[in-house]
Amino acid sequence: MTVMEKKDVNPVAHLSPEDIEAIGAELDALRDEIMSSRGERDSAYIRKVISTQRRLELGSRAVLLFSLFPPAWVVGTVGLSIAKIIENMEIGHNVMHGQWDWMRDPKIHSTTWEWDNASPAEQWKHAHNEVHHTYTNVVGRDNDLGYGIMRVDEDQKWTPGLLAQPLYNFINMCFFEYGIAAYDLQLGRNLKTKKRRRDPKFKAAYRQVLKKIGRQMLKDYVIHPALSGPSFLTTILANMTANLVRNVWTHSVIMCGHFPNGVETFSKTSIEGETRGEWYLRQMLGSANIRGSKFMHFMTGNLSHQIEHHLFPDMPSNRYAEIAPRIRDLFQRYGLTYTTGPLPMQVASAWYKVFRLALPTKEDLRQRREGGRGTGAPRRPSKRVEGHASARRAPVTAAPVTATAMTATH
Repeated sequence: MTVMEKKDVNPVAHLSPEDIEAIGAELDALRDEIMSSRGERDSAYIRKVISTQRRLELGSRAVLLFSLFPPAWVVGTVGLSIAKIIENMEIGHNVMHGQWDWMRDPKIHSTTWEWDNASPAEQWKHAHNEVHHTYTNVVGRDNDLGYGIMRVDEDQKWTPGLLAQPLYNFINMCFFEYGIAAYDLQLGRNLKTKKRRRDPKFKAAYRQVLKKIGRQMLKDYVIHPALSGPSFLTTILANMTANLVRNVWTHSVIMCGHFPNGVETFSKTSIEGETRGEWYLRQMLGSANIRGSKFMHFMTGNLSHQIEHHLFPDMPSNRYAEIAPRIRDLFQRYGLTYTTGPLPMQVASAWYKVFRLALPTKEDLRQRREGGRGTGAPRRPSKRVEGHASARRAPVTAAPVTATAMTATH
């Protein structure tokens, strides 16, 4: 994978500027249609999900009171793992995207929700909603491309340290909630210099993360185990296992949506003067879906519909499956590839990329010897597509993605 503009065969070369804006207009109309139809069935859905998740978590923790007995430990741990996944994926992630703000329920609102995760909601919303969803798959702008520790695109610089990136990724998978907290803090960048370490904003954010981690550790590894009495140690093990399962699952789902074969990346210059239609097109090509059952979709927080989510981040997640056939039809009518596949295939594809891009190409090694940039592909002139934003060199106008802004502009 390299940025789309440098590919020998550009997947959007056949589209005219009028085609691209027609795609944008159709997606705007679809969004307006769905958002105007939100109502009781949607609010009933999220309230039922929250109620079910809380009952499942409470019931699982009650079973773990008897976790000295292996069957009780297994049942309680499985239930707690599922409850944590639902809370993070279908509830926390989507509530904090503003998908349910229209209900005007202060208990289910993006400004008040705090999730069961090491990363404070406020910091996550900035890194994810404002940065990632605005600059989806733009190399050098979207930090989700490798989370700052991995190379997942040929246009990202190769260094010898990246030889260990499969190990980095495995560790990140196991401790994903802490990795996300460090990522939201831009920890590596902010610890590099004394000036950044002493920056009051960074210090305040760092303290906020430590406070949140402390609360999480207290809840999972002190209070709940203490309530289990004789089952103290087995409850600690159950909580550790549930957090590990949640981290591995979440990491896998997110990798499937962003890194598999077929997902496009983009250069910084390609989004200069980006129109609404071009922003939509970038979301379509910069995402991948997962095929599976209704239960699988639910357990992914409907991020198995990653394409639909990137197009409409603040649309209620229960509507993604409803619009998916129409989105796929739009891809087909305009000759675009709708990237999707079963979970095992998408996970394998993403991991293959992690291993492949850990290794240098001959060009990488040549450029390092010559003191060059060390990027993974020979520099070729961009194959600019008529009507594409990179051909116009207008000021950067990235599309907003917060709930309020999306309502106003998309």
